[in-house]
Amino acid sequence: MNYREVALQWTGNEYDIETRSKVNSMLNGDEKLLEDAFYKNLEFGTGGLRGIMGVGTNRMNKYTVGMATQGFANYIKKAFPSEEIKVAIAYDSRNNSKEFAKITAEVFAANEFKVYLFENIRPTPELSFAIRHYGCHAGVMVTASHNPKEYNGYKAYWQDGAQLTSPHDTNVIEEVLKIENPSMVKFGDGTPYNIQLIGAETDKVYLDSILSLMLSEDSVKRHSDLKIVYTPLHGTGVRLVPAALDRLGFKNVYSVAEQAISDGNFPTVESPNPEEPSALKLAVALAQEKNADIVMATDPDADRVGIAVRDDQGNMILLNGNQTASLLTYYILTKWNEQNRLGENTYCVKTIVTTELMTAIANKFGIQMYDVLTGFKYIAEIVRNNEGKRVFVCGGEESYGFNIGEFVRDKDAVITCAFVAECAAWAADQGLTLYGLLQKIYSEFGLYKERLVSLTKKGIDGNEQIAAIMKKYRETPPAMLGGSAVVKVIDYSKPELTGLPKSNVLRFFSEDGSVVTIRPSGTEPKIKFYFGAKGESAEATLDLLVREFSE
Repeated sequence: MNYREVALQWTGNEYDIETRSKVNSMLNGDEKLLEDAFYKNLEFGTGGLRGIMGVGTNRMNKYTVGMATQGFANYIKKAFPSEEIKVAIAYDSRNNSKEFAKITAEVFAANEFKVYLFENIRPTPELSFAIRHYGCHAGVMVTASHNPKEYNGYKAYWQDGAQLTSPHDTNVIEEVLKIENPSMVKFGDGTPYNIQLIGAETDKVYLDSILSLMLSEDSVKRHSDLKIVYTPLHGTGVRLVPAALDRLGFKNVYSVAEQAISDGNFPTVESPNPEEPSALKLAVALAQEKNADIVMATDPDADRVGIAVRDDQGNMILLNGNQTASLLTYYILTKWNEQNRLGENTYCVKTIVTTELMTAIANKFGIQMYDVLTGFKYIAEIVRNNEGKRVFVCGGEESYGFNIGEFVRDKDAVITCAFVAECAAWAADQGLTLYGLLQKIYSEFGLYKERLVSLTKKGIDGNEQIAAIMKKYRETPPAMLGGSAVVKVIDYSKPELTGLPKSNVLRFFSEDGSVVTIRPSGTEPKIKFYFGAKGESAEATLDLLVREFSE
């Protein structure tokens, strides 16, 4: 069946008048737009849905969300056949997020599930927390994280509060694929039966849990006047990050007023992504005005955080995800060591594309650092597998995600913001800024530098180009990296060799310690190149590597 035939089906009576009208206009309009909207079904991947909003099988809309939810519900019922099933649902500030969350709640309720639905926008990590707090079997977060405003998404969670991993991820996909049209969905009649709204009471327990993790109460008291600028980038961190910093004891927290307005159009930024320097522009300007020490910016669903600090010349500079993760790992392990809490039963986790500096730090303290595939769900999987046997200290990924403790099973920008502030107070006790602490770490462990290059390849042609790039490097791997011989190649599509789940990732290691990792994004139309180098000439080596892989 071609895309026009599929589009014609969306003009039938099972679709509402507005949808039918839009599809009829598309049938008589731009053929390329029609093709992109209907040439395939929006894929329910291992993490859920993510796509451009609009009508069509390849779009986020009430029908694709409803069909995904029905498939997910069918699998949950199979997994827990004799239990009263409970699910939690949260949503971010994106356009249509509230509507999609309501549809998700009503479909679950129509399947006779008990539904805990947040009454307003909340961070993704609080959804993870709520699943475990309320004893739920599963959960859904409606968000497209840091993607552009045209996107929305649907993250599926299991009973441990983590995103789906094997075997549940593939099993849910199988059930979703069985839902071939909206007539197979129990949409309900719109009445809110079996749906319980939650909010402030959950916030309190979540914040109490965060405060129970803190390590340097006396340092915070001594340096409670540290000046912090915070921006939620129009997203869900707007309430809880300032509340966490306030309860921790910090008195001078300044919010970027223009970005404290929850708005799915993200009017003050090109992209609401704290990895992008432009997203922090207003916050850095406010920091200059207030002479602030630290800037923190969280993405729309508040699971990632970008920070800026003052260097030894007093200039405000941005830290990347690797640097923030290394700072926090060093701080937390140092404090745990002082408190005699480290031992064979404690461990940390990072992803394979994250800086090896974290491993060097863990080695110094004699604790294990697990390496897992890209995606915080794999960090959470290690926590689940070790639950009750070993203690998770902290873990992170280069893409600005970090977590501490076992309350939340996903990356958590609320916890991370609290720890960045506390780490700054602890550093101040030693006469150091966060920048100064980072330089101290480099002097002890060596200079580690990383760089990420992302190539965007949209549409059908883009998918083919990404596949061709991966094929090229698999068949003809480089012999040299920046003038140093390649000594090891790891192809993660071969789980029998890696011991990890199958993944479309290639890594190349050189004699001088440089590392290049190539992987298509699982959530965006991009292919990503991760470059790592060590030593005084690291920056020059990175320049060479980037040039080599751009040719």
